[in-house]
Amino acid sequence: MNFRTTFERMIAARERQAKRYVTSALLNMDDETLRRAGYDRKSLRANGNTFLYL
Repeated sequence: MNFRTTFERMIAARERQAKRYVTSALLNMDDETLRRAGYDRKSLRANGNTFLYL
């Protein structure tokens, strides 16, 4: 594996991690706030990308 492939995989992993974190933060908001921001709880949960706090 060369440096470029390693770098691209690292960036992709960090993007997935950021998406999980943001999704979890959004799910902590109330439904009205989510609606105003253009999200809905059902679609966020459907993504299944929630950050697990251990």
